[in-house]
Amino acid sequence: MAISDHRRTHSDGKQWRLFPFWQSGAASSSPTQHPQFRSQNSHENGVVSNIRSSNKASSVAKSILPARRRLRLDPSNNLYFPYEPGKQVRSAVRIKNQSRSHVAFKFQTTAPKSCYMRPPGGILAPGESIIATVFKFVEQPDKNEKQFKEKSKVKFKIMSLKVKEGTDFAPELFDEQKDDVVVERILRVIFLNAERSTPAMEKLKHQLAEAEVELELRKKPQIDTGLKVVGQGLVIDEWKERREKYLARQQVEAVDLM
Repeated sequence: MAISDHRRTHSDGKQWRLFPFWQSGAASSSPTQHPQFRSQNSHENGVVSNIRSSNKASSVAKSILPARRRLRLDPSNNLYFPYEPGKQVRSAVRIKNQSRSHVAFKFQTTAPKSCYMRPPGGILAPGESIIATVFKFVEQPDKNEKQFKEKSKVKFKIMSLKVKEGTDFAPELFDEQKDDVVVERILRVIFLNAERSTPAMEKLKHQLAEAEVELELRKKPQIDTGLKVVGQGLVIDEWKERREKYLARQQVEAVDLM
């Protein structure tokens, strides 16, 4: 591969225009070359080699360095579940869009038969956040295992995708635009001793309570308050506007009668 790359460099390089006799084979027939030519050739080969090395390093760096995260997660690395064998338990994670664009997010798990998420995905406006609830069935431990097992092999992956405002969420978006999808985090499952009160357990209970409140608010139908937003945040009462128009018509009619 190195030899073929070396030949391609010479076939397109500027040195062919400067020294056309190399292409005709004169250089190979002559046992020696002018020192100036040899120096020029070595210098240009070195420049081309440096450019190739720089481009290769740049591509490698892009593949290694992670893309800028669009979402901020809390907790950021783990999903905490109370350890209750034989029961379905819950965890929670707050997801906030910290970018300036609308962002779609989606969950994936290595154990889809025993886990599911609510909601499994959605679209967040800039600065918007949501608490997602994760459900998991905890299997009974084997006889050879300890009664309390802190770590689990189950993992969750949260992906993000930049979308336009007004886009409706659909899981197919992540397949159609897979080149623009960013893996935000891979969360590991950590079990907490349900019988002990720890900061992690108290935080989990608090987040689960918040998630329930948010869910109830989303279920409630939007109540029409008669208010209308016009321009940049100007609130106008429609009934007041109608009354002012009615009084204005009354004044005009009174003037006409006079």
